[in-house]
Amino acid sequence: MKFVDEFRDAAAVRTVIDSIRASTTRPWTIMEVCGGQTHTIVRYGLDELLPDQISLVHGPGCPVCVTPIEMIDAAITLARRREVTLCSFGDMLRVPGSSGDLFDARAAGAEVRIVYSPLDALELAGLLTGREVVFLGVGFETTAPTTAMAVHQAATLKIPNFSIISAHVRVPPAIAAILASPDNRVQSFLAAGHVCTVMGVEEYRPIVDKFRVPIVVTGFEQVDLVQGVAMCVRQLEEGRAELENQYARSVRSEGNLAAKKLIEEVFVPVDRRWRGLDTLRNSGLALREPYAAFDALRRFGLVPSSAPERTECRAGEVLRGLLKPPECPAFGKSCTPEHPLGAPMVSSEGACAAYLRSGRFAASPQSK
Repeated sequence: MKFVDEFRDAAAVRTVIDSIRASTTRPWTIMEVCGGQTHTIVRYGLDELLPDQISLVHGPGCPVCVTPIEMIDAAITLARRREVTLCSFGDMLRVPGSSGDLFDARAAGAEVRIVYSPLDALELAGLLTGREVVFLGVGFETTAPTTAMAVHQAATLKIPNFSIISAHVRVPPAIAAILASPDNRVQSFLAAGHVCTVMGVEEYRPIVDKFRVPIVVTGFEQVDLVQGVAMCVRQLEEGRAELENQYARSVRSEGNLAAKKLIEEVFVPVDRRWRGLDTLRNSGLALREPYAAFDALRRFGLVPSSAPERTECRAGEVLRGLLKPPECPAFGKSCTPEHPLGAPMVSSEGACAAYLRSGRFAASPQSK
């Protein structure tokens, strides 16, 4: 299949890896900021094919994983209300809050439903006219347009029993926070191609200019990822810091103008707390005032309060690229997909889940 099979070709991967080996003269640390990229890297052992000087670390590229406990607690509180049907994506049901998760709430009788799109939740609200339907919306700028469309349609069609909890977050503030951290060791980034398909690439340029680090927009197949690494290494070895687009077959510089316009109309950037990164300025997306009637927290008078993370779970350090999942003492022992201590173990994009599914119970030499 054109634009797929050629990016899964093992011989092409080996050719790019050989070029990286030939051009690498110093140790470099590169972070991918996408859970889908993490799973491809771990599943195919791409990090283990790289020369020992190249260390790939996994960043906060899983929106489910960075959703703070207070958002999960708010969703559970609403789900327990007799008049509410709480809808979200499947991997949100096992994300732990301060006392249980949405799966526990459903087992105890709460009306919790899995949907594949916020538009499914909106359709459900049209059918369940006697109930309040609340959608817990998570995701980066990739999924924000569909949530924005659901809210926009709810307003247009005057569907009064639909509302959302917006846990949507933006990627650039997280990258900037990692680079500004005193314990940062990341020297270059692979940016998530699907986010840039929506938002374009220009919002990363100020980060490149301020911190003098290469950022390469990268796809999700095996060849995409090793090409992205090669482009980062080439810049680092040559002392350059530029914004490059490896994923040009899908990403345009300006992004998807219609999707960006919809996000801007419905949402406004706000400060938001992330698991593992604390509160980041303008990193979240909240509903603008014209759509405030569809804000579930406002509608039900909820003010989320922060709660501490489990001390035995070191997911925050994993999300900042400071640890590989097997370096957490709880990994695969007290923390499993059936009984997760942290979101990266349960989410389909979580780094801990990727390592466990691939049988990676030890960090690769490149992580040191």
